[in-house]
Amino acid sequence: MKIVAKKKLWKYLFWLGPFLIAVGLTVGLVSEQWGLIPLAFLVTGIVISGLGIIWQSYETNWWKRRSTQAGTNALVATLAVLAILGLINFLGTRYHLRADLTESQLFTLAPQSRELVSVLPQPVKVWVFDINQNPQDRELLENYQRQSSKFKYEYIDPQARPGLAEKFGVKDYGEVYLESGEKRQLVQTVNQNERLSEIRLTSRLQQLTNSTTAKVYLLQGHGERQLSPGKDAISQAVQGLGDKNFTTSPLNLGETSKVPQDAAVVIVAGPKRGLFEGEVKALQEYLNRGGNLLLMIDPNTDPKLNSLLQEWGVRLDNRLAVDVSGESVVGLGPAAPLVTEYGQHPITKDFGNGNSFYPISRPLEITSVPGVQATPLLRTKPYPKSWAESDLQSEKLEFNEGKDLKGPLTLGVALTRKQAAKSASIPQASPTPSPLPSPTTQGKATRTPSASRSTPQASPLPSPTTQGKATPTPSTSRSTPQASPLPSPTTQGKATPTPTSAATASPTPSSQTATESRLVVLGNSNFATDGLFQQQLNGDVFLNSVTWLSQQDQQPLSIRPKEPKNRRITLTTTQGNFLILSSLLILPLIGFAIAVIIWWKRR
Repeated sequence: MKIVAKKKLWKYLFWLGPFLIAVGLTVGLVSEQWGLIPLAFLVTGIVISGLGIIWQSYETNWWKRRSTQAGTNALVATLAVLAILGLINFLGTRYHLRADLTESQLFTLAPQSRELVSVLPQPVKVWVFDINQNPQDRELLENYQRQSSKFKYEYIDPQARPGLAEKFGVKDYGEVYLESGEKRQLVQTVNQNERLSEIRLTSRLQQLTNSTTAKVYLLQGHGERQLSPGKDAISQAVQGLGDKNFTTSPLNLGETSKVPQDAAVVIVAGPKRGLFEGEVKALQEYLNRGGNLLLMIDPNTDPKLNSLLQEWGVRLDNRLAVDVSGESVVGLGPAAPLVTEYGQHPITKDFGNGNSFYPISRPLEITSVPGVQATPLLRTKPYPKSWAESDLQSEKLEFNEGKDLKGPLTLGVALTRKQAAKSASIPQASPTPSPLPSPTTQGKATRTPSASRSTPQASPLPSPTTQGKATPTPSTSRSTPQASPLPSPTTQGKATPTPTSAATASPTPSSQTATESRLVVLGNSNFATDGLFQQQLNGDVFLNSVTWLSQQDQQPLSIRPKEPKNRRITLTTTQGNFLILSSLLILPLIGFAIAVIIWWKRR
């Protein structure tokens, strides 16, 4: 009897384990502090409960039962499934994996936006002053925030926090501001009809984080496109440049005789009259000192730029580009080529098979030139869908063998040419300053030092007829020497400065010049005019060209708006009536006839 009593006592003693576990959980949850006391109760209760389970299984051979093994396996499997689900949930919370199944990737940030946000130099915050939080706007901001921990956003009720609203100068609900350090900038005002735009947000983000502004000059004085709003103007393109942190100014080379030193890019948009020889030389000089030039030349015009283009291996074809493939799509006729094939270049790398069109274009002929790297940007479809028409007066456009050129045609090309950088020091013969070079050669000539014990004399500048043939040669004469002629624009970038010995030469520091000049030639300027600039990829071609020319590699290129493709089917009245009859009458009759046939055979 005593042995039985002891066994029952041990059995009841093990119930103390669950009680201590309950006490520990209660203390921890009530006090919200898991200190030493609740942990002691929990550990003690778990140990006692475990010993009780082991003792009970030893006494009753509980582990050897088939039901116990099956129950244990089920319990372990259930715990394993719960652990796996918990791990998946943890990984899903820590690492975001999203799949955008829409054809035009409507819910995915553009590569330019992702690249810009991922390399933010300092924290940036978006303030949305609005009561309502639109799900579409919030999803866009979440996409930005996933790219970098330095990007944050917050919705603010202007009435609840009037001080913060006054700090930003909020005037109305829906205003969205960007803040980075002490800089603040208005992005846009959102409402029911206009939601937060990725294009504007990325553009403002770029302006806020980029401290440098590039200067773009647009040539005027030869019938080029008007910069202010008007017929056939390019005011939208100029505004797009301003949105991308470019500063634009008109340029008249007839007044200044040379391109300003702060010019990052010079644009020649659709000149109707030819440039003077001095203006062409000024553009050549600008390119030779590492400048960047965008030429948009329409057919039936002669801007007198053949000498400049010849140095780069480009020739303007006088024929008209014809494309019959997109006549019904664009609606502008066969003289508006529809381009869907682009070259592998930073300007067009993200275009895919997108559409851009160029009303009244001229093809370009590209030849290989040593030192110049050319990449075709825009290509039309192969013949017979496109060709170059020579008879511009004919009302009927048709291919004429021997006169016309078969497609594909090149409508745009990007070119680069390496420039010889100046050396770190320039030996000078004496402290007497030499005369400054003339505007036609300044900034492009590579100086060749000469040696002399007496005062050197500067030789006259090379004449236009001999310029381009002069080659720097060393001089070792001890008598009064003549300074070697400056190299011409055509030899710039090829000639290597030859140092010469001098008894009194002393090095003086010199600044480094640009190592590369860039040129983009397009056989059309209509695509960038108001109204057409915002169509398809037309604006992207222009803005990306200027961005690449500016040699600001950290600046993202243009972002084209994403729009869902229209999948609706427009039916005529006849087609609609046929659809109704077929679905309500013909198809049921066919089914009924099949049922009757089957019944007849089984009868």
